[in-house]
Amino acid sequence: MMYGYGAGWGWMMLMPLLWIVVIVVIVVIVWALARLVPPPGDNRYTAQRRETAQEILDRRFALGEIDAEAFTQARARLAGREPTTP
Repeated sequence: MMYGYGAGWGWMMLMPLLWIVVIVVIVVIVWALARLVPPPGDNRYTAQRRETAQEILDRRFALGEIDAEAFTQARARLAGREPTTP
């Protein structure tokens, strides 16, 4: 009789299988995380959208770089119609 010494032969046979499963799970997790990170130099994820001409004009007017008359004329040019001068 063993009286509680160890888990028996059954557990000793399953221990290598348990370690193989643990290692496979770790490898799969590392592989999945590596696929989430874009490779160096890949700009698909970090490329910024370019401003349109209308957005640049709006921003410059909002910052006070151009006055209302210049804004109105430039906006009319962008829309494809000639500005009306009083």
